[in-house]
Amino acid sequence: MHAIRLHAFGPPDHLVLDEIPDLEPAPGEVRVAVAAAGVHLLDTSLRRGESGGPMPPPDLPTVPGREVAGVVDRVGAGVDGAWLGRRVVAHLGMVPGGYAEQAVTAVGSLLAVPDHVPFPDAVAAVGTGRTALGVVELEPPRAGDTVLVLSAAGGLGWLLAQSARTAGARVVAAAGGPDRVAALAALEPDAVADYTEPGWSEALAPVTLVYDGVGGEVGRAALELLAPGGRQVMFGFSAGAPTRFDSGDVVARGLTVGWSLGPRMAALPGGIPGLAARALDRVAAGDWRPRVSTYPLADAARAHADLEGRRALGKVVLVTDESPGVAGSAPT
Repeated sequence: MHAIRLHAFGPPDHLVLDEIPDLEPAPGEVRVAVAAAGVHLLDTSLRRGESGGPMPPPDLPTVPGREVAGVVDRVGAGVDGAWLGRRVVAHLGMVPGGYAEQAVTAVGSLLAVPDHVPFPDAVAAVGTGRTALGVVELEPPRAGDTVLVLSAAGGLGWLLAQSARTAGARVVAAAGGPDRVAALAALEPDAVADYTEPGWSEALAPVTLVYDGVGGEVGRAALELLAPGGRQVMFGFSAGAPTRFDSGDVVARGLTVGWSLGPRMAALPGGIPGLAARALDRVAAGDWRPRVSTYPLADAARAHADLEGRRALGKVVLVTDESPGVAGSAPT
């Protein structure tokens, strides 16, 4: 089979297409003929040899990626043969191996993918979608809220903006750069903002809820927009550092500011697997339409470069072919 492997830490072009032996599932495992594999910003840190939060740099060589969707084509001992031929999606957890034509995983990690759901959309659900749903369940948008979604052109922000709209909130979608801001029109927000422009936040106050995956100066400017009693949920810092705040900020205006990843999400009903299943249900029901940018598997280096350069929109997904079952809901 073909797989993308990393032999040495470094820039995107260190990701190369190799031919490696086919995989065999162990007892309790299945093999998935991969149609779509998710690419995460975390993957770019690991590629550079940096720690990715709870994940240390991998041993080399490695096949990156932890989110796959496709068809079960082989089962290990003890696995019900009824899984053969089924459309599935899985998060591989702490084990890499997604950027390949085959992946093996425990049968218990599988979620069935309905026929009408494209594989890239399913991949977006089990990774990005589960995080977005955790954010929403921990701090739900409400009718009457004015919700500022930072990085709304990214995979997470795209889903959070849809959730806010469905809840009846006023939605302010923000992104960095004119091309990304132009893409936000598809979300039908009440207002848009380009936080690369000087004074971008001056006309936006007050807001009552900020979904903050950017951090840094942008996250801090968003915090300053919060009305008394407002909430800011942080779930990432693509700017390189978390949003800065202190107890004075919170006490003076009665704000609620918190981090929504890790143990807080794990404590939600069903834990992280439950979030993935519910996120996939939302996609299947049409309540969420992920924004997906697809790249051929062989172009993994370009996918990484575009993700790091903020040129890719939505969830970045590698695909192994261009069949109708692979096409995403909004590919580029």
